[in-house]
Order: sequence, then C-alpha cells, then structure tokens
Amino acid sequence: MKIKKIALGVLAVLAVAGAAGWFSLDKETRGVLATLPTNADILFWSQAQRDAGFRALDRLPVLAKSHVVPTGLTVRPLPPGPPLKLPVDLDTFMAGQRSAAVVIVQDGKLRLERYGLGFDASGRWTSFSVAKSITSTLVGAALKDGFIHSLDDKVSAYIPDMKGSAYDDVSVRQLLTMTSGVRWNENYGDPASDVARFNNHKPEPGVDAVVSYMRKLPREVPPGTRWHYSTGETTLVGILLANAIHKPLADYLSEKIWAPYGMEQQATWILSRSGKEISGCCVQAATRDFARFGQFVLDGARIDGQNVLADGYLAEATTSRTSIGLPDAGYGFQWWTYADGSFSARGIFGQGIFIDPKRKLVVALNADWGGGASERPAAQAREAFYHAVQKAVDDEARAPQVQ
Repeated sequence: MKIKKIALGVLAVLAVAGAAGWFSLDKETRGVLATLPTNADILFWSQAQRDAGFRALDRLPVLAKSHVVPTGLTVRPLPPGPPLKLPVDLDTFMAGQRSAAVVIVQDGKLRLERYGLGFDASGRWTSFSVAKSITSTLVGAALKDGFIHSLDDKVSAYIPDMKGSAYDDVSVRQLLTMTSGVRWNENYGDPASDVARFNNHKPEPGVDAVVSYMRKLPREVPPGTRWHYSTGETTLVGILLANAIHKPLADYLSEKIWAPYGMEQQATWILSRSGKEISGCCVQAATRDFARFGQFVLDGARIDGQNVLADGYLAEATTSRTSIGLPDAGYGFQWWTYADGSFSARGIFGQGIFIDPKRKLVVALNADWGGGASERPAAQAREAFYHAVQKAVDDEARAPQVQ
C-alpha cells in the first residue's frame, strides 16, 4: 500500500542556521544528536540525526519556525485499563519499526504504553502526514462554523489566485479526496518531479509560493475521475482553510480541539517559507495527545455532547470516497480507509493513528524507520500490527469472564 510522502514545503524550510539554537535543545535531544543536519532535505539526514530531529523539529537550529497550539485549563484523563495481551511480540515489532512510542487506548482506557529510542511521554514527536487528517478535521469544523459554505464550492472561491488555473474546475471535496485530475509527480527520487522543483520555486510577487507553483500545473484527467496522491493538494487545502477562517491553523486547532478536548501538552505546527502552517505535515505533539486526538474522532468529534464538525462530515471523511486500486482499502477526506470500517492517519517513518469504531480502539505510533521514508516492509509491518491489536481485543471479548 502506498505510503504517505513527506509534506510538501518542509524540505524547503529546513536549512542549517547558527549554532546558538543548539543550546535551546533539551539535554536528551543534545545527547542523541550526533551531528547537526547539514542538508536541507530531511530524507538525507542520517539515522542519528532523524532520531534527534523528529523529537525536536520545532527547536532545531534550522530555519524552521512554528506556531504553538495551546492547551486548555484541564487535561482529559486516560484512565488505565487492564494490560492488553498482544498475539505478537511487542519488543520485536518496536525494534523492527525503530519505534519511539506505542500507545493503545481501548474503550477510553489506556491499555498499553511503551517508548523507545530514548523517547518518553513528556516529549513531542513530529507527525509528518498524520497532519493531513488533522487538517481535514479542521475543514469539517470550518464547514460547521460557516467559514466554508459547501464542499462543492470551487477552490478558486477561497483562493482567488487560483482563478484561471486547472483548479478552477476543482471542488473543495475533490481537493480533499485528491481527485482533482491535475498533473502531479510526487516522486522524491526524481529531481524533475513537482515536489523537487517546487522546493526551488520562486513565487510571483504577492502570490503564495505554493499557489504560484500549483496554479501553473496542467490538467491531466477530468476532476473526480482518478485518485492520485498529492501532498501539494493538501497544502492547498491548508491555504484554502486559512483563507476561510482568517486565522492561523494552529490557533483554530487549539480553539476547536486541542484546548476544549483536554490535550495534555501544547503542540506546535511547522511553518512554510511563506509563514503558514504546512498542512500536510509536521504537527509536533506528545504521543498520548495523538491518541487523544484519535479518541476525539472516535467519540464522533463531539466535546461535552456538542458536535465540533458539520453534520455528516466525519462519516464522509472516514469512509471511502474514492478507490486507490486496492480491494480492501480506499481514501476519504485525507484519511486512509479499510473495508472493516476502521481508518487511519499515516505519516512516513512509522507515524500513525489507527481508529476502529467497532472495537472502540485507538492506536498511536511514532517511529523512525531505519530504511528511510518509503520502506515497504516496515509499512506492511505497521498494518499487520494494527490487525494484531484488533485480534487481541477480539480474543479478550471471547474469553470466558472470571467471576
């Protein structure tokens, strides 16, 4: 199954800066960072640099700025439940993934929590493309709040600089499902790909860099007729959303979810060169709070009984809206969907939030895959682990109850 690629734009904003920032890092991070990254492309960092950088992306001495996502006054508890007995060896799984964290919440209770790579519950790990699903959720909030009038509105209604481009015929819904039909090459190994050329793109005066690049792309097929993975389109979703709500995405995330739902730690969201949150990447948060976000979605995106998202949006977002060429999987609104009704947010290097409503289950993972961004065996092992957790819950439900 295709792995989500690194967010468009983060490669452009990460470059080495002065060593002063080094001393702002916590002792733990300084201790594991063998050498400071000297290449602007995260994909070319050494494993040791990734191990340290992923836990401190918003604090590294690089040209990467971020917005804070504040918490509220109260913290939603994760009450402990009985230890979950997995049908697989957890140590073996974590070693294979080079896992930094595994947090499993079932029926609202913390059933398993384990850390690796010197990481712990007090730290924040970067999300990579898990942020896509967070961005999608904020679109549902903006739809309820009336900032976005309809998913059938055209993209250019919210991004006027897209008028006259191939995106003039694309709806917000088609942008969310990556079915725009606009040509896009997401191959990070190809120096002529869109994602590689965008990093060096010089925008037109007064135009956002992403918009400046994306509005020149040609149409390949009619809108709505083909799914094609494009981090560029998630970036446009974020720009569209920011234009609609007239505030930073980090502020809106705090206002709608992070503070009122009771996240334990503040999060941060890395900014693009143009000073806006990279909507397809790089929310830094505690793994428990990624699990809480999954629980928020599992709860129907309700807080104190009130819907945070527009009626019906969550059901659409988390069920298949388009085929991705696999028999038991599909794609919703920036969520990966499965035939059994479960769905997930995926990030490269092993990040993930898996949600199974039938089993009242949330699995949050953070890692640093040793083989790089597109290691297929590691991705398959992540999917197999989700199935193993499902089996553990089912086995427990079938076991005789001790009186």
